[in-house]
Amino acid sequence: MPGVAPSGLRAEDSAKTGTDWDALILVGVVARAHGNKGHVIVNPHTDFIEDRFRVGARFETRMADGTRMCSEVTAVRIHQGRPIVGLAGVTSIDEAERYAGAEFRIDAAEQQALPEGQYYHHELIGCQVVTVGGETIGRVVAVEGLGQHRLVVDGPRRRHEIPLADDICTVDVAERRVTVRPPEGLLDL
Repeated sequence: MPGVAPSGLRAEDSAKTGTDWDALILVGVVARAHGNKGHVIVNPHTDFIEDRFRVGARFETRMADGTRMCSEVTAVRIHQGRPIVGLAGVTSIDEAERYAGAEFRIDAAEQQALPEGQYYHHELIGCQVVTVGGETIGRVVAVEGLGQHRLVVDGPRRRHEIPLADDICTVDVAERRVTVRPPEGLLDL
């Protein structure tokens, strides 16, 4: 049914991609409204804040009530590491408050290419983790840490935290596999 989404874009425009929501990449979650001009503060889920949150950027958006639409950024400034954005068609604090908890996502094809040896979290989450000897350790359920990242791996008997370091891990994104050479005692922690 035709209609206008809170972002000012037609709801059917966002639905025409038919993209599975879980296949989209999360880039931010709206924390709350900001000011009286309809802007929102976004908790970013990207290392490329300035590139991702720029005037003209478009996101697949899922509101807290589950409604999906497309949102377009009309204004942006970064404050304390978080983008404060204006969205097309959102001009008042009342309209902006409806966005609290909304998720902004993009298609994986819109990702920036990373240098060799660097990975997006979503590329690692779900990967099977095995030792060089073929023993299954489990699956990656999260990536934690700043600077030196750790893979959080749920195994059949316990959870492991494995440093994502070249001398310990070999990642094969295409095969969805991480092969580890764990130092003595790492898997016993």
